[in-house]
Amino acid sequence: MGLHFQELGWRATPMGELSLRRRHDPLFRKEVYEIKLDDDFLMSSLFTAAEVELARLALAELSGTDLRVAVGGLGLGYTAQAVLEDPAVGSLVVVEALAEVIDWHREKLIPAGAELVADPRCGLVHGDFFATVDAGSGPAPGMGPDRFHAVVVDIDHSPRHLLHPSHAGLYTREGLHRLSERLLLPGGVFALWSNDAPDEEFTGLLGEVFASARAEVVSFPNPLQEGDASNTVYVAVSPSP
Repeated sequence: MGLHFQELGWRATPMGELSLRRRHDPLFRKEVYEIKLDDDFLMSSLFTAAEVELARLALAELSGTDLRVAVGGLGLGYTAQAVLEDPAVGSLVVVEALAEVIDWHREKLIPAGAELVADPRCGLVHGDFFATVDAGSGPAPGMGPDRFHAVVVDIDHSPRHLLHPSHAGLYTREGLHRLSERLLLPGGVFALWSNDAPDEEFTGLLGEVFASARAEVVSFPNPLQEGDASNTVYVAVSPSP
């Protein structure tokens, strides 16, 4: 381990070997934080535009104050930070399946950790977000009795490329119905990050469950590809009263 690479944390988990590392990237000329599960990159601070837009696009659909928001997937904290930047947000619950990631934030090994832990509106909860819709393979999170104005999810690579097969239940008509009925207030917003291009079939499925649904392409510069890259954010609004 040299000056240009440091492993900040490592844990053996039921899902595999989880590691947090910091390295200097000579192309971008900055420090990069990464979370890996075995050889799979779960999160990188190199490209965060779509994670931030995920929160902003969801909240842009809402009006009023003291909004209650839930985020599925903590990662490096960029989506949660973007939620808290909105002064209309009164409370935020962030659900993370890997307790080690929460620990790293609380220990301030991840840059966003200090801000998230210090904000009284923000609670970090260990649990399996997918258990809220009778899917997943872990314990249900304690998210409180109240439903939310917005539920924002960034866990799987896409609705078709899952981190675990048990997550598939969310991306069905029944799973989306359960999410809407159990977690969202009337007129509430469900937003989902995807690494893939817009999936017309999934957008159509959202449209069958919610009052409106769309897929937004978020583009950002990627010098590694000598051009732009893009992610997709799905935004769906539940029926109003």
